[in-house]
Amino acid sequence: MQARVKRPGGRVVALAGATGLVGQALLRGLLDDRAVASVHALGRRRPDQRHPKLVPHTVDFAALPPLPPLDEVYLALGTTIRSAGSEAAFRAVDFDANLAVARAARAAGARRAGLVSAMGADARSRIFYSRTKGELEAAVAALGFEGLVIARPSLLLGDRSRLGQAARPLEELGRVAGRLLGRLVPRQQRPIEAGLVAAALLLRVPTSRGRVVLLSGDMQR
Repeated sequence: MQARVKRPGGRVVALAGATGLVGQALLRGLLDDRAVASVHALGRRRPDQRHPKLVPHTVDFAALPPLPPLDEVYLALGTTIRSAGSEAAFRAVDFDANLAVARAARAAGARRAGLVSAMGADARSRIFYSRTKGELEAAVAALGFEGLVIARPSLLLGDRSRLGQAARPLEELGRVAGRLLGRLVPRQQRPIEAGLVAAALLLRVPTSRGRVVLLSGDMQR
């Protein structure tokens, strides 16, 4: 296993989407990691928590300022077409904003990245959602990170009401189906807790080399 590359005092990390379902779990894990010196949280609003290592940045993703020197970046921005209101608004978040942060992080020296994508992501898909996710994966990979870990979860499980977000019908359906059908559902398609997605990224990103794709079942082992 490759040794972690550390700046004096620890790794400096950027996180986009710290107020989301996976993003909040990523933020908690990064703040608890003694090998992390600081976490620059980029978002349209500040995270609720306060921590000596947390450096919040309220930003416009369409006009990001230069970022401080970084070791790694986590991209966890996401919405739904229903919440965004249109395909164009959805793409502005899931593709444009994530890619803008990835580019800014790469320019700031980040060598590794973790990306929250989705099951079925495919740049050639006829399904707009899956195609957008696949195009984002390809665009981030083209930036030349030394290590890129892509998480492709199935339906995410977690308490969205605690985040002030509306419940997503498909996720609720997945939760019920998971309880009723259990192991009859193929491993890679089983709903997954957001915390498990975050844990998989936190484990793999700091030592990653090349492009690694984690499917939903891989993150539930």
